[in-house]
Amino acid sequence: MIKAAFFDLDGVVLDTESQYSVFWGKELRHYFPDRQGFEKVIKGQTLVQIFSNLFPGQLERQQEITSHLNAFENQMSYAYIPGFQDFITDLRKHHVKTALVTSSNRKKMANVYSQKPEFSGYFDRILTADDFSKSKPDPDCYLTGARLFGQNPIDCIGFEDSFNGLKALRASGEFVVGLATTNSEEAIRPYADYVIKDFMNLTFEKMSKVCQSFHK
Repeated sequence: MIKAAFFDLDGVVLDTESQYSVFWGKELRHYFPDRQGFEKVIKGQTLVQIFSNLFPGQLERQQEITSHLNAFENQMSYAYIPGFQDFITDLRKHHVKTALVTSSNRKKMANVYSQKPEFSGYFDRILTADDFSKSKPDPDCYLTGARLFGQNPIDCIGFEDSFNGLKALRASGEFVVGLATTNSEEAIRPYADYVIKDFMNLTFEKMSKVCQSFHK
């Protein structure tokens, strides 16, 4: 039985990953012109983790990138992944606890709430980078979510699109649903128990049958 469902934000709830790929691709090519593909490596990581790994101790550079990121997020488009609203509404009708589990910070979330005032109503809890001590691919964020709802991870499902997020879910012991929004179905299938393109035509009943079949 599905007792709790956890959702990443970018590329899962909101169709924003392509926008971030453009932003981070441009930023990182400026600082690392000879190294390509960093925008793919950092997906699912918090800003703190990105700075720690790529710009340790470089406060002025960190502040410059943060300023660029804040300006970019202020003008981003926050469209829902198709079918998300109907699916999560159906989960909540069946008394499934829902939580957002994102590497985004509270400032980013304020931008989302501004464009989507109904957003927080879809979740029982919203967990951001400020709520975790470790970043994805560490499972800490998803284990924290399960504990907050008093649930065993085996009774929970999670939805992710990035490799770091999928690895975090798999390590948590929760049922892993991969969304082929950022990466191809073929690429994420080894990291997921079930793969979808979006939430269209997905229901609590269908998802329950998928989970039950997997655990037989």
